[in-house]
Amino acid sequence: MSIRSYVSHGGKMVWLLLLGFVAAAAASMLFVGKTIDLRFQRDVNRMVYNDNLDVLRGIKAQEGLLTDSLRRLMTSTPGAAADQPYIVVSMADHQLWFKKGKNVLFNAPVATGSGKELAGGSEGQWRFETPRGRLAVQGKSENPAWVPPDWHYVEQARKKGLGIVHLSSGQSIPTGDGVITTSGGEVVKRLNNGQVINLGDAKEGHEIVAGGNIIVPPYGTTQRRYMGVLGTRRLELGNGYGIHGTDHPESIGQSVSHGCVRMRNGDIEKLYPMVPVGTPVYIY
Repeated sequence: MSIRSYVSHGGKMVWLLLLGFVAAAAASMLFVGKTIDLRFQRDVNRMVYNDNLDVLRGIKAQEGLLTDSLRRLMTSTPGAAADQPYIVVSMADHQLWFKKGKNVLFNAPVATGSGKELAGGSEGQWRFETPRGRLAVQGKSENPAWVPPDWHYVEQARKKGLGIVHLSSGQSIPTGDGVITTSGGEVVKRLNNGQVINLGDAKEGHEIVAGGNIIVPPYGTTQRRYMGVLGTRRLELGNGYGIHGTDHPESIGQSVSHGCVRMRNGDIEKLYPMVPVGTPVYIY
């Protein structure tokens, strides 16, 4: 091998070694950053549950994470307003605590998000997780109605091997013996002889089916309002999430919901009058 060839070959080897070193260093930095982030999240969760600001001060000293967002977190934690009650939900333990300072005013088991994914093709894709972090009770309702999102119909169609057809207000879907349409806020079937049949109240598992498809009712119709699914009380957390009762009490203590925090109806009825709107909710 000539000197020129040797130098050229050696140069390539040097560059490959350098690139390998840079890649390894980058991966190491990413791993360290992820480890710090996980440790930070763990300690913040511990701080919230134990009502202990000393933990947060220790995080700052160890990691140098003195940022504006961290300052906001400090001022919004239970330790900064010991007289204000707050809710803590542990997804790992499937437990909810209503606390004031370090005193537990109420405790009950819950069900939380399953973490499962549902792909509906052109309909969309969803992941059923309970949101972590600091939320707040934005509203309260008794005997709440559930307005199912599109994923509910996709999920039901998958179970039954059916397709999906969306019904718009005023639209008609042929059925052979008539059409399915809307009238006065109701989904109805208008037969060829002129008879009109109201398709009844919405019931989970008994969706409207025609021509091998589940019919998705328009928002605002009776058929898109399910009663009883959310139990007898609901604390609204925003973005469609809430803490509410259930018509499936056997699910409590498991990760099975589509993202909301479920409670037994008897438990949410006890908690409901104790919780004012604006109450902080910490989920971890």
